[in-house]
Amino acid sequence: MDFPDELKYSKEHIWVRIEGNSAVIGITDFAQEELGPISGIELPEEGDEVEQDDSVGSIEARKTVADIYAPFSGTVQNINNEAIDNPVLLNDDPYDGGWLLEVTINDPDELKGFMSADDYADYVENKD
Repeated sequence: MDFPDELKYSKEHIWVRIEGNSAVIGITDFAQEELGPISGIELPEEGDEVEQDDSVGSIEARKTVADIYAPFSGTVQNINNEAIDNPVLLNDDPYDGGWLLEVTINDPDELKGFMSADDYADYVENKD
């Protein structure tokens, strides 16, 4: 499995790429593998306010429907319409083409709980 070093990771299998005062959000390679083939994505609208740990959408896969939880509070700046139209991008390219949202960061302190790539790799390896 691939966990790029420049990203930060949550225990909910969300990655974030911090870009100034906003961050791009997606699901990890581990998450997409656990879900199996992804067939649908629901995301909030651009301009929507999201609160840390609240559900902001869902991913439909062969095995289940999984909620997507906001890793921090902010305003949705951009959504990946290409991934909505072609959900398999999350399986094929979870870190680039399969990103989900770009959200402003209201409180940088909410990012303190994120793990490095190495810590996340250890977390998923020992999660069972």
